[in-house]
Amino acid sequence: MFSDIGALEVVALVILAVLVFGPDKLPKVIRDVTQFIRKVREFSDSAKADIRKELGPEFKDFEFEDLNPRNFVRKQLLDNDELGLKEIRNGFDFKEEMSAVTDAVHGRDSGSSGGSTGGSGSSGTPDRLKKRDGLDPGEAPPFDSDAT
Repeated sequence: MFSDIGALEVVALVILAVLVFGPDKLPKVIRDVTQFIRKVREFSDSAKADIRKELGPEFKDFEFEDLNPRNFVRKQLLDNDELGLKEIRNGFDFKEEMSAVTDAVHGRDSGSSGGSTGGSGSSGTPDRLKKRDGLDPGEAPPFDSDAT
């Protein structure tokens, strides 16, 4: 519950508690707080049991931690691989895709390993990144959805 509190913070809280409540009332305050925490846990456990009982036998394996969206997605999609998502995810080779994109940007043939064509686009394919001077007859002007 308090896994991120260090030793220095605990010491500071103890000193603060002694200063606020005094050494004579501190044991009673600690006892009251622990009883309160115990009652809250009992209340939440009984509420969970009541909800499970009301849901019926088809929800016997229902866990309240599954209501967290991250846990729900992990349980439904990643543990239950009925759709074959792991095969799809493993089928992508992002390094190969990125090298093909960078080769296209630099105007190199994607099959060439190190020999560059000079970047002039003389491989016979048009350079799509070059700016054209005008439109062909009957061609519509480019549409920019962000500008409208």
